[in-house]
Amino acid sequence: MADFQIHTIDLCFHYWPESIASFLVMGPEGAALVESGPSSTLPRLQSELARHGVSPADVHDVFVTHIHLDHAGAAGWWAKRGARIHVHHLGAPHLIDPSKLLASAQRIYGDRMDRLWGEILPVAPEHVHPLHDGDLIQAGGLTFEALDSPGHARHHVVYRLGDVAFTGDSAGIRMPGKTHIQVPTVPPEFDLDAWQGSLQRMRARKFSRLYPTHFGQVDEADDHLATVESLLAEFAERVRQEMIRGASREEIIRNLSEWEGRGQVQGNIAHKGGTGSASFGSFSTYVDGAMRYWKKRL
Repeated sequence: MADFQIHTIDLCFHYWPESIASFLVMGPEGAALVESGPSSTLPRLQSELARHGVSPADVHDVFVTHIHLDHAGAAGWWAKRGARIHVHHLGAPHLIDPSKLLASAQRIYGDRMDRLWGEILPVAPEHVHPLHDGDLIQAGGLTFEALDSPGHARHHVVYRLGDVAFTGDSAGIRMPGKTHIQVPTVPPEFDLDAWQGSLQRMRARKFSRLYPTHFGQVDEADDHLATVESLLAEFAERVRQEMIRGASREEIIRNLSEWEGRGQVQGNIAHKGGTGSASFGSFSTYVDGAMRYWKKRL
């Protein structure tokens, strides 16, 4: 029997349930947290931790799968309270000095930046633990393994704990109780080949359960990963074919959104139309990421 418990915490990002999760891991020697979430959700996170009898002072280790703000935006807040922040070695410098990260996000979100994400604090270097593939981390009396998992981003880590995995965005996005999956192929670092390699590596580990940040526990791990692998290839190929025939960005977004809408209907998700339906973030950014990838190769 596992010597740990995992509690999925719904951060209710801007009152949107089941959009961003943090995972409270209770081990024999204490608590660890996987994904800090954005700073704007800290009140919700603290209240949910309290329901489990955990205060911020009890959390000594925070694992972030990558440095995007929905996953690591509150890392600096936790570091100020003494927690170690575990992060891919390529992402570590951007937690220590988030100026480039913030400038990039500012270009995307503009005057919505503060409202969406809250205050982004730098992480003092002594609180950052840069990770490489295969590193083992002791936290709460448990051993986590860092698995390099590029594709969504170069600085992406999957965390193995026993036979379960915290997959960040590498296993896609799936709402609880639904079968529809999205693959967030966002710019600038989406890499189809690297992502397929990461999925194959995860499948080889034969995990019993997965914990995607968007959103929550997935029991049929291998079936899920196989579907993500197939869907990722199909999405990228559809974008490639549209580009080969000379379609404009607007045409590609429209055509891929229609394809996405059919998938949502089949996956029992009401389709609202447009480029952001039933999606964490804008679906158009997924098209942009795939187009950027192919422009370097066509």
